[in-house]
Amino acid sequence: MPGTDTYKTIKEPSEGIYKEKGSKFLAFAYPVFNEDEIKKYISELKKEYHDARHHCYSWKLGMDDNHYRMNDDGEPSGTAGKPIYGQILSYGLTNVLVVVVRYFGGTKLGTSGLIHAYKTATKDAFENAEVVEKTVNDIITVSFDYGVMNDVMRIVKDEEPEVVSQDFNLDCRMVLSVRQSHSPMVVKKLKKLESVKVEVNDND
Repeated sequence: MPGTDTYKTIKEPSEGIYKEKGSKFLAFAYPVFNEDEIKKYISELKKEYHDARHHCYSWKLGMDDNHYRMNDDGEPSGTAGKPIYGQILSYGLTNVLVVVVRYFGGTKLGTSGLIHAYKTATKDAFENAEVVEKTVNDIITVSFDYGVMNDVMRIVKDEEPEVVSQDFNLDCRMVLSVRQSHSPMVVKKLKKLESVKVEVNDND
């Protein structure tokens, strides 16, 4: 999804299920923003469903198509993580993790059966989720003297960024979240003010 500052993800965690020949496939989808969150969710599910045979997953982060992982967790190669990831792509989502927990029912499903099961469980979780469009934002930290506070606040009022935090104690400091395509203009306006320091952090 290059060249855009919007992306689609799910609003909140959702679940799906698929059953076949005694096997149960429980799908858990989460909105995520970094790998630490991903590890936490996978760890929690492995503890909660410790008696399950497989905990297969796939995730995708950010706007480029290179930040993703697939894990078959002991299933035949390409039968679990890949079909889960295929559904993430099919729905055009990013910043999302899907873990499918499998309870083995005693009958082998074969390669095509497994692919269908992991795909369908993931699809069910997405069908139960609310898909939302979000903007990729830059985090702008603005440091300034009291003397230019009115000027800074006028820009904030005009441009309407999200104010993440503000501190007007010894020095004045504001942290703003600004849509990426809009960010250069906001930074340019702020930098025109005397004694204002501006730092920009990419936050996709």
